[in-house]
Amino acid sequence: MTGWEAGADLVVVGSGVAGLTAALDAAAAGLRVVVVTKDGITEGSTRWAQGGVAVVLGDVAGDSLDAHVADTLAAGGGLNDAAAVGTVVRAGPGAVRRLRERGALFDARGSRLDRTREGGHSAYRVVHAGGDATGAEVERALVAATRDAGITVLDGHVAVDALRDVTGRVVGLAALADDGTAGVLRAPAVLLATGGYGQLYASTTNPPTSTGDGVALALRAGAVAADLEFVQFHPTVLWTGPAVGRRPLVTEAVRGEGAILRDRAGTAFMAGVHPRADLAPRDVVAAAITRRMAETGSDCAFLDATALEGFAARFPTVYASCREAGIDPLTEPIPVTPAAHYACGGVVTDTWGRTGVPGLYAAGEVARTGLHGANRLASNSLLEGLVVGERVVRAVLADGGPAVLSAPVEPAPAVPVAARAVVQRAMSASAAIGRDASGLAGASDAIEAATVTAAPVDRTGVEDAALTLLAQAVLAAAGTRRESRGCHVRTDFPGRDDVHQNASLRVRVDGAGRPVVLSDALVGAA
Repeated sequence: MTGWEAGADLVVVGSGVAGLTAALDAAAAGLRVVVVTKDGITEGSTRWAQGGVAVVLGDVAGDSLDAHVADTLAAGGGLNDAAAVGTVVRAGPGAVRRLRERGALFDARGSRLDRTREGGHSAYRVVHAGGDATGAEVERALVAATRDAGITVLDGHVAVDALRDVTGRVVGLAALADDGTAGVLRAPAVLLATGGYGQLYASTTNPPTSTGDGVALALRAGAVAADLEFVQFHPTVLWTGPAVGRRPLVTEAVRGEGAILRDRAGTAFMAGVHPRADLAPRDVVAAAITRRMAETGSDCAFLDATALEGFAARFPTVYASCREAGIDPLTEPIPVTPAAHYACGGVVTDTWGRTGVPGLYAAGEVARTGLHGANRLASNSLLEGLVVGERVVRAVLADGGPAVLSAPVEPAPAVPVAARAVVQRAMSASAAIGRDASGLAGASDAIEAATVTAAPVDRTGVEDAALTLLAQAVLAAAGTRRESRGCHVRTDFPGRDDVHQNASLRVRVDGAGRPVVLSDALVGAA
């Protein structure tokens, strides 16, 4: 069955902020930890996060933890779990302090950390690093700490399935090495910290690793997912013409510092759309840009940052991307367009990272704790990864595991899989910003027609199978939610329906491995 076998107390799948935070805490608690990554330890989504960490540290006049909670709930379109929001927001200051103790260096003005403001926030509360390179700094600090701690990192390996015993408890992880060699990590606890599924779409801010592997693995193991239809499109990605793959992000903090969105005629158009104008929540801004592009027949909108002083120093990453594309943001507006950015939904967990499957945990973008609801508030993602990454280790320690792991039941060798190009084309055309029944049905039919049953034998096969499952799950949820809410916009149901649809939709796979929306849609408090 396998070419290799090893053991651990905790297997962490993924090397982003949630996974490495958990790995460090688990190692400090005396657990044997193995981190499994598809690429190198530095190749996850965390490094691409530009804006910062939304956190209330008590040194900004007029801001408060309650205000951060209120802003998060307002952005989430009524589908947040209020208890989860309170837990994560209130645990944020301690988590950021411990991250700094691990070596993360945030931008400061004198003795206090500098702040910026992003869309949906009522105050300047986003701490940042390297101007607009916060994720890179967080990753640098956590990777260095992981190496210093001597934690085993198994790179070049893709997670295939969670192994379970006859009772349904997780007893390990099946993985494939880059050379195709199959192996098993036997462990009583597996933490999924694999990020989102931005690669469902042709244009995304996500790295190539974001193929939904963790959500797919959890669904196949019997876990439930929720809020999968809420795929957040970042409003401002650098537009350089039609492109496929990861696109450079223009951080929301540029608008937080005063940049203005304009159409091709130079008209500022956000003032009449939302009371916060250019600093409206992301779903509002992305939808407004999309509408304006359609109204004006333009391929992009324009972000005018020419009035900002010190742009190159404050936003070195954005500046470099613009200059590489032949754009001078100091003297001309930046062409921007929305692109797939963040999965607000994922594997249903509590705020301790527990899924419904014993021994299986999830943290970060792969998980649905209830923090984000129908639309994530800017810079709450790194916050969630830090907080839940710490809490999940306490859950693993509290839950314990069998002293002797029983033999795993073999997972199904073959799964539904469609060609990635077919999936991305269908999802980009019919399940991006602005969806309707006929488009969703057509996308589902196109993917179904291209789907075969096969046993993945390499990383590409595992990823394509995950994307196929996620595409059908997103389409099923989006077709069921017949309203517009948060970052789910139905052009055939433009209004919000709080009478019949004020609940999260739960999805699981049936006996044939196909996603189905559960009839009792409401997800309880985490």
